[in-house]
Amino acid sequence: MSEGTVMAQSLYFTFVLSCLICGSYGLVSSGIGITTVRSVDYNATTTVTPTERRDSTTKPSTTQSNKSTNAPAVRLTSTTTSKVLTTTTRPPKTTTTANYSFNTEDLNEGIDKKVEKRVWNKEPEDEPLEFAKWSTRSVKAVKKPKKIWKNVKKPKVLPKKRKPKVVKKSKPKIIGRPSLPECPPLGLESLRVKDPQLRASSYKRRGLGPHRGRLNIQSGIEDGDIYDGAWCAQYEDKKQWLEVDARRPTRFTGVILQGRSSIWSWDFILTYKVQFSNDTLVWQPAMNGTKEAVFEGNQDTETPVLALFNESATVARYIRINPQSWYENGTICLRAEVLGCTLPDPNNIYAWQQTEQGTKDKLDFRHHNYKEMRKLMKSVSEACPDITHIYSIGKSHMGLKMYVMEISDHPGKHELGEPEFRYVAGMHGNEALGRELLLNLMQYICQEYKLGNQRIVRLVKETRIHLLPSMNPDGYEMAFKKGSELAGWALGRYSYQGIDMNHNFADLNKVMWDAIEFDFQNNDKSKLINHYIPIPEYYTSEDAFVALETRAVINWMQNIPFVLSANLHGGELVVTYPFDRTEDWAPHDDTPTPDNSFFRWLATVYASTNQVMSNPDRRPCHNENFQRYNNIINGANWHTVQGSMNDFSYLHTNCFDVTVELSCDKFPHASELPIEWENNKESLLIYMEQHDGVPFCASTAVADGDYWRLLNPGEYEVTVSAEGYNPSTRMCRVMYEHYPTICDFRLTKTPKQRLKEILAKGGKLPKDLQLRLRQLRLRKLRASTKAINSRRAAASRKARGS
Repeated sequence: MSEGTVMAQSLYFTFVLSCLICGSYGLVSSGIGITTVRSVDYNATTTVTPTERRDSTTKPSTTQSNKSTNAPAVRLTSTTTSKVLTTTTRPPKTTTTANYSFNTEDLNEGIDKKVEKRVWNKEPEDEPLEFAKWSTRSVKAVKKPKKIWKNVKKPKVLPKKRKPKVVKKSKPKIIGRPSLPECPPLGLESLRVKDPQLRASSYKRRGLGPHRGRLNIQSGIEDGDIYDGAWCAQYEDKKQWLEVDARRPTRFTGVILQGRSSIWSWDFILTYKVQFSNDTLVWQPAMNGTKEAVFEGNQDTETPVLALFNESATVARYIRINPQSWYENGTICLRAEVLGCTLPDPNNIYAWQQTEQGTKDKLDFRHHNYKEMRKLMKSVSEACPDITHIYSIGKSHMGLKMYVMEISDHPGKHELGEPEFRYVAGMHGNEALGRELLLNLMQYICQEYKLGNQRIVRLVKETRIHLLPSMNPDGYEMAFKKGSELAGWALGRYSYQGIDMNHNFADLNKVMWDAIEFDFQNNDKSKLINHYIPIPEYYTSEDAFVALETRAVINWMQNIPFVLSANLHGGELVVTYPFDRTEDWAPHDDTPTPDNSFFRWLATVYASTNQVMSNPDRRPCHNENFQRYNNIINGANWHTVQGSMNDFSYLHTNCFDVTVELSCDKFPHASELPIEWENNKESLLIYMEQHDGVPFCASTAVADGDYWRLLNPGEYEVTVSAEGYNPSTRMCRVMYEHYPTICDFRLTKTPKQRLKEILAKGGKLPKDLQLRLRQLRLRKLRASTKAINSRRAAASRKARGS
């Protein structure tokens, strides 16, 4: 190929458009004029500039609507072929790949000894605290007796041929020693125990009724509403009680108690008794030897305290918690969880009260600490080496690696036409369900892919999936050591440095709103920016109060062109979508993005397929009834959050990200994990499939030109530009098909760019370029001459006037 031919080579772009029939105007129409999409150039890539939509000249309505349907996705791709695709058929996936990946992690390598010592102190009290290791300090038991064999004499030596008498040393009996609590929670916190199963001797008002006496339940901001933070008795005497009906004979083994959740009141129980009954008429107390046991309660309102019963605990159907003393400046209020094992029902007497069904999937249902998580990810990778790739995006403050499992038909490589998807869990370390769901998802995809499940095979081949199960491994280890029921509401939420990472990303909302206000004041709407906003300089400095984990995730976002994401949280049942921050710092206010309709669609996809969220008979978790919003809500309309991951992801990388609150219980017991997996399995899968039936989101235009855009069905005027090339504009029609709509562009190099490249190589200018440069010089000369003549004429008129 001659030099002139090389210099005249064109650049091709494929703009793959997607439609959504829910009224999303995307980023091409913000309702205030033409919006320029500025692609962040991390690898010397191009800039893509769609213009405003032809059939949309008015400001898009922000009225929330749930009427959405599936539609195809959007992609813009630069290629080296001269063929321009103009059809709407699904394009074959190109084999051209780019290396947007991190180094592979070898999980056979041991953990650094310094990290091992720093994170896992070998002292017994610092070991992970599972049910079998829970502290029994709250049980009023008598002291251990002295060893009874201390003064036992040795047996005499008998004559030969006679067998000696064997004196057996008996083990000491410890009076009042509690049994091991192998029984799981009944489910007051997780809501498996229904409201009618809770009764009380009295209660102050509805908002402080027995149905609110659940471990870790959270109150509303206003005291006195129906969503208060405990059961509180109406009277202050030792005859008050909270009763739990297990609905069938149960071996009760313990109780966990908390005080009242309130920003206005300080109430908790100091000591209490426990009684059991089979008919609510005759009650037997829990005993400590020959005396009625008195258990230690709380010393504050939030720390959960466990009490275990003796081996002689009564098997019963009902249990009562009977407060004996309470904080002197407060009143009788408590939140509780009860531990117990239901007895076998061979005669099928309690068939009406069946336990919830689990799952048929054979997965590792338990809570995995850091070491166990490594082992599980390693086992999945070894089982499916052809579709998995394990890498780390960085380290936590304590030195724990942030592992990611990538699942793809070509792991470790970015393929043109294959969207990048991510799930992130464990941003708040004590919200442990998301972590386990992603570990389950890894196993499930591997197993089903090997079995030939066509849905999973298609997902793996058409999507590059990235699963980060633990964004805050330090916080998780803190919560794990306490155990699922004793970690409380906040322990492990923050990073080791005390940073809430959901408030730790750069606040780009303010940058955007300040720019919009400036542009309005200067009547310049053509430069409005509401996406691909650069990170402020102050945020990137070494002194900025940014967690190492946050920095690692930002670097991850910038290196891999993600197009769709969800981050998994816990403590509620709702899906939230951007914006997460209100513009005027109001506590909460609906603050939609220009892509509000599409975000609502994504949130609805997950919420409507979640078995618990979609249950019309479920009760609210804490102090908000999200069912009236169909279990989705604008994040800022729930509560304003500055520096959220969702807003940052949308404004800096143009990847659409939602938050999924998975469960009322942040850290559900291991026995509930199979149920939670079944509740969320379909939601996790169908959300990942949205690149096909539902439009996929626009990603940063990466080095190989891969670009996705979400649009409504309709006709668009799209302008594509790249540095050193002449811009190109054409009409692109987005169809209703269930696959991407292709819209190709051919860009030619500018004379200036071609001149630079030719002169840099010492080459001669071709005739067409010489002609083009001559025309440009003449045009520039005419323009400058005209400007000089205009200035002279103006000066002459001014002189005559004076």
